[in-house]
Amino acid sequence: MNALDATSTRPYLVRALYEWCTDNGLTPYVAVAVDETVQVPREYVKNNEIVLNISFDATSSLKLGNDFIEFKARFAGSARDIMVPIGRVIAIYARENGQGMAFPLVVPSSSGLVAPVDDSHAGAPAEAATPPAAVQQQSAPEGRIVQLVPTDNSAPAGDGDSEPPEPPKPKQGSRPSLKRVK
Repeated sequence: MNALDATSTRPYLVRALYEWCTDNGLTPYVAVAVDETVQVPREYVKNNEIVLNISFDATSSLKLGNDFIEFKARFAGSARDIMVPIGRVIAIYARENGQGMAFPLVVPSSSGLVAPVDDSHAGAPAEAATPPAAVQQQSAPEGRIVQLVPTDNSAPAGDGDSEPPEPPKPKQGSRPSLKRVK
């Protein structure tokens, strides 16, 4: 069996991080990229994503399978059946400290290989988000290690010894206020 024939590590990592959260008294959350294959209450979906609390207290009949995460949960007092394909999970983390793991969003191609999704067309029609044929035909060589890095090009290039930018000065005579960010 070679690396291309092996099953995905994603469901195993999701289960491991879920167990780590519960063993340490933390609340496991999963971030999900929503499409037509994801069964969640659509009224809670924002920017084609939803964050779900999958703790023991928030769910019933939780099944963390190799293909799907399935459970029942209450939304605004109404019980709902939730079903998330494991390939649509983009992160699992602890609510209290943010520790966890993010996953690249992948889509199966017609050739059976998995291709990364091009996020540059977010919000565009579905056919615009389909990876180009050249990407779908590529396969990673055996033994190759792939590392995910942020694609934020706005960071200044340099050796990192520069001073951080000066914070904005408060208006004279006005009282400072805090903004809660969730």
